[in-house]
Amino acid sequence: MPLPEDASETTVATKVTFAAAPARAWDTLMFYEEVAEKPPLHLRLLLPVPIRTEGSKEAVGDEALCLYQSGSLIKRVTDVEPQRRYGFAVVKQDLDVGGGMRLSGGSYTLTALPGGRTEVEAVTRYTSPRRPRWLWTRVEAVVCHMFHRHILREMRRHAETPRALKGAAPT
Repeated sequence: MPLPEDASETTVATKVTFAAAPARAWDTLMFYEEVAEKPPLHLRLLLPVPIRTEGSKEAVGDEALCLYQSGSLIKRVTDVEPQRRYGFAVVKQDLDVGGGMRLSGGSYTLTALPGGRTEVEAVTRYTSPRRPRWLWTRVEAVVCHMFHRHILREMRRHAETPRALKGAAPT
């Protein structure tokens, strides 16, 4: 379904607090795509199922090919402030998401909190052809928050345990 000319970008943000310092949360963020935990069934039914990611995603300009069972997308790193912010743009999408949604990008922002904790905010930006927008924006936000919470929950689980993710530097 093509996007209408007047399609505006929607942004959904979800915050989770980690009982880990920003350095540990950052290490987990940089390797989150290697987390083996499958998304819950309801997310596998609603969203494309990821297979793997190829390519670098550590420096501005790096591109990663994200492979899914039903297609792929390419993410380009747009912003890297270690232990603070990681941003990306979706530069190519060959993947059906939510009946025609076009992903445009996203970010993760880390905020140090007292007591060695970190607030991590996940943001997704997209456009959608679904109408009426007053209804579909709410439905899409619920699904997006579920997706964010799944990713952030897995990242938090790894950040809060002493064992490091494969390739992550211990902190």
